[in-house]
Amino acid sequence: MDSSHYITQDGFYRLSAELSQLWKVKRPEIVRAIATAAAEGDRSENAEYIYRKKELRETDRKIRYLERHLKDIQVVRDKPRRQDKVYFGAYVVLTDALGESVRYRLVGGLEARLAENEISVASPVGQAVLGKTLDEAVTVTRPDGTRKNYTIVEITY
Repeated sequence: MDSSHYITQDGFYRLSAELSQLWKVKRPEIVRAIATAAAEGDRSENAEYIYRKKELRETDRKIRYLERHLKDIQVVRDKPRRQDKVYFGAYVVLTDALGESVRYRLVGGLEARLAENEISVASPVGQAVLGKTLDEAVTVTRPDGTRKNYTIVEITY
């Protein structure tokens, strides 16, 4: 499964709302600030003008990125028939040998947010747990080559 072509419904709504906010709120605000700064005179030494032009370029880059990716994306709305296995969109709780637990949601690469414990199905953890069942042991091989063992203790959708 190429995670870059799939997205959860929640992720689609979030990214669509972000795109709308960039187009309708942030970009017009930046354009107004540029016009105000440009009216102050010499643009080559106008820090506000230079900063706002850079901000506009970054905002436009983000808009293009979201538009390009959201048009080709497939939204996964349905839960899988077998909910006892880990599939795309699952919330998974993993416990290590020390009894420490971590909860992840498997999502597409475009919507992954590690701060929210939303990880790509293409990540090392995502690949390790995909297709596994409750109480199954998994070994996650990290990019640096180290391994960590977990047990799947909960799967929800």
